[in-house]
Amino acid sequence: MQEIEENPMPTVFEPGPGPTLRRALRSRHLSMIALGGIIGAGLFVGSGAVIHTAGALAPVAYAVGGVVLVLVMRMLAEMAAALPSTGSFADYARLALGNGAGFVIGWTYWYFWVVVVAFEATAGAAIIGRALPGVPLWVIAAAIMATMTAVNLLSVRSFGEAEFWFASIKVAAIVAFLTIAIAGVFDLLPDQRMHAVAVTADGVMPAGVGGVLSALVVVVFSYFGAEIVTVAAAEANDPVRAVARAAVTVVWRVIIFYVGSVTLIVLLVPYTQVTTGESPFVTLLDGVGVPGASQAMQVVVLTAVLSVLNSGIYVSSRMLFSLAARHEAPRVLAATSRRGTPVRAILLATLAGWVSVGIAYAAPESVFTFLLNAAGGVALLIYAAIAASQIRLRKMIEREGGALPVRMWGYPYLSWLTVGLLVGIVVTMLILPDSREQLGLGLIAPAVFVAVHLVRRWRGTRARAVVDRGAVFPAAGSVEAPVAE
Repeated sequence: MQEIEENPMPTVFEPGPGPTLRRALRSRHLSMIALGGIIGAGLFVGSGAVIHTAGALAPVAYAVGGVVLVLVMRMLAEMAAALPSTGSFADYARLALGNGAGFVIGWTYWYFWVVVVAFEATAGAAIIGRALPGVPLWVIAAAIMATMTAVNLLSVRSFGEAEFWFASIKVAAIVAFLTIAIAGVFDLLPDQRMHAVAVTADGVMPAGVGGVLSALVVVVFSYFGAEIVTVAAAEANDPVRAVARAAVTVVWRVIIFYVGSVTLIVLLVPYTQVTTGESPFVTLLDGVGVPGASQAMQVVVLTAVLSVLNSGIYVSSRMLFSLAARHEAPRVLAATSRRGTPVRAILLATLAGWVSVGIAYAAPESVFTFLLNAAGGVALLIYAAIAASQIRLRKMIEREGGALPVRMWGYPYLSWLTVGLLVGIVVTMLILPDSREQLGLGLIAPAVFVAVHLVRRWRGTRARAVVDRGAVFPAAGSVEAPVAE
């Protein structure tokens, strides 16, 4: 299937004269950024909770969640290829749904990643702390934050290279795991104690239908992060081809990694031996006789943590830069260095991360737990904004004669199907008591930003006008606007 139609390169969607970001990311960086943002501890450790509650149907939960991801990412790829923008879906929401939507989506997404940065820093400190028992965890967390901040401050190229190698290690680990697990299923390993198990009736839905639905919610959230690639596309030297390749084909590979890995675990490990909070990957590798499996997986999980932390600092700073460029954040945050790096936006995003790390150690069971739960529902909000924006923008772009290098499959039917699936997930969360609480807390941050937006409107503060039809919707024959120094 041809992913990219022969249309001219679209104008990069920027709000006008001012500081711009350097185009230094290549296709290989974009591919690995998409993988790095999505393959983390949610797979290596979080999959244990899914298997524990869904049993043999865990692969089905990952497959259904994967369908949602593929459809959402295809919708986002259509918009990102037509209108590459550092603000990504926040800018598309602004165009399609109004300035208020862009403001709320942008700031809510920034808040989400600031909390994730703190969570990953504390998780990484806990892993390293096992090897350095005499060093306080907050010191290790500080060192991790400082290192990842330095990587992002150097240049976007240094971020891309770091993410490329982090993601490469994770992909290599998953490929090795799949190879070993397949050999274990066919009893080809010499020292294996664990063999393929027959799935009994009680192992199909050990926690009932509610357990499967609860697992599906966890899966949808675990896939969140692939959208980072469309934020980074504005800093790629060929955004159209990069986003088409990375945001679509990489998603299929990720689903194979997730569904394939979980399927093999279910085939070899009885669900009763899978414990929430512990890696089922380690359980399987130990069971088939792989020496040092636990230690090796600790290294892989640490790599995953550092990768997500690296991506979190990057994407939160770019979203802040985009908000500042549109007068929805302090204008000084839109400044860039000679290398095209938004230094001030990175430092503020990191500072917010430092504050969250402090909260994580000062009040882990109260304030930080609240912050995590309040960030949990952001994925559904972002997905809903992407779906609504694509349905509206598709009509606007076609009406203005704009180019669509990448198109959503089966539009508008699959677009509306995506909306239906997202509504179904929300209904599921309302039915489940634990998820209902998370959904409610997840509305707090957006509600705060809605209030801020209304206050700004009351005070007469306006975002920079961006609806310049000749620039926003590039027609045939348009040329690329320069964004590099």
